[in-house]
Amino acid sequence: MKAHVKLPIGVQDFAKIREEDYLYIDKTKYLYDLITSTDYAFLSRPRRFGKSLFVSTLKYLFQGKKELFKGLAIYDKYDFPSHPVIHIAFGGARSEKELFNTIRQNLERNSRAMGIEYPDYDDVAVCFADLIEKAYEKYNQKVAILIDEYDKPILDNIDQMEIARGNRDILRRLYTEIKNNDPYIRFAFLTGVTKFSKAGIFSGLNNLKDITLYAQFGNLLGITQDELEEYFGEVFRENGVDFDKVREWYNGYNFLGDLVYNPFDLLLFVDNGINSGKFRFKPYWFSTGTPKFLIDIIDKGDFYIPEIAGLKIGDTILDSFDIDNILPESILFQAGYLTIDEEIINEEEEIEYLLRLPNKEVRSSLSKVLIEYLTNNLNTERRSKIHISLKQSDMDGLRKELEALLASIPYHNYTRNDISQYEGYYASVIYAYLQSLGYEIRGEDVTNIGRADITMIMKDKIYIFEIKVNTEESPIKQIKERQYYKKYEKQNKPIYLVGITIDRDKRNIVAFEWERVIRKT
Repeated sequence: MKAHVKLPIGVQDFAKIREEDYLYIDKTKYLYDLITSTDYAFLSRPRRFGKSLFVSTLKYLFQGKKELFKGLAIYDKYDFPSHPVIHIAFGGARSEKELFNTIRQNLERNSRAMGIEYPDYDDVAVCFADLIEKAYEKYNQKVAILIDEYDKPILDNIDQMEIARGNRDILRRLYTEIKNNDPYIRFAFLTGVTKFSKAGIFSGLNNLKDITLYAQFGNLLGITQDELEEYFGEVFRENGVDFDKVREWYNGYNFLGDLVYNPFDLLLFVDNGINSGKFRFKPYWFSTGTPKFLIDIIDKGDFYIPEIAGLKIGDTILDSFDIDNILPESILFQAGYLTIDEEIINEEEEIEYLLRLPNKEVRSSLSKVLIEYLTNNLNTERRSKIHISLKQSDMDGLRKELEALLASIPYHNYTRNDISQYEGYYASVIYAYLQSLGYEIRGEDVTNIGRADITMIMKDKIYIFEIKVNTEESPIKQIKERQYYKKYEKQNKPIYLVGITIDRDKRNIVAFEWERVIRKT
């Protein structure tokens, strides 16, 4: 990539990108594999991962705009027959009436584009079905149906369940017409952030193939390491950008293909670097949206924060979302705050996934959101002092800073919803602070005979924390008896065992013990 090449930030129209010489990372190999292997497909990816651009690319392909694909992988493989296309893109809809109007506007726009009179019935699902049939009859070709952000009218109202359920029912009725009109349809493709359970919204579309975790399409969206080298390598080398640091910040998403970068992050990182002359690592993607649903779940006391990374869940839980039974681990994965670390076949020969936070951007930024919630005070000076104590292995200093941290939490924050009364509150506060420093943190770190509360892995040392509330039992004794440190001995680093006892009434540390493990040679 040359410095003068235009970056398609906010540009989601494939034709504009190709005609106006924007940078385009060629994903048409996967597009060809998709349209030749299935007729009905669904893809879930986090926000700002390129879903809308991919849908736009499909639109021009099915419209037969071959000239736009010259020089791309699909150009010589596909004949580009022309089909009528119905393209629906959902924006926000804060009521059933707004959703009805949004659907109607989409259908009217498609009718005008195809030169078909809009079938103005009261039921938009009937209008949709009528438009599909009339498009087929007019062009004597089967129809391609492309629906982008199919779930946005539901997710935008997840805090108002009555509206969310009403919008869900409208959409379910609409999507049922896709299957009902199968004889007229060449291809149907839906994208979204979440995969709702079939009983919830896809009950009328049970022939839909969910390709979200198909290894064949794992690289369909996002940017692989090879693509980064090909498209950004030159500008990075010219400006002395540290490739390893870019990987640490923005790579790490796993959809069972290669690990991929968040494309929004990379584009903003490069654009800001070229324009300012300084390539700065910032949470470009994370700052465009806050995981409010996670805070709502914690507020209800349904989620233990140190378990946020290291969760192990079944594939049926991972790939579906039930509006009436929200599972935080499922929506955290689908929204991009967690990703797959490892695919496991359990003793019952069922697929399970071990999850993790994808990269430094998410680890650091999500932790700051949690700190604000748990303590009502993101004290950057205290974070810095905790960091210095850890780097210098200053255990007296670490105790002092953790005591000051707990003492600084406002009283009303302890009493709000009584969050401090659940056993994991203090572990959650300490976990969030440590996680915000950007290192690899493992909460509820699994060993063969138990789980350590928090494990922190730095470049030159490892810390293992056990935190107990209102007990005379020694937390460091538990670490030693269960030998939580054994799994890390081969890393050839000093290992510090830290046991912290907290008094719930005093709301602070009453015992702080530590030992350094001497590695046997």
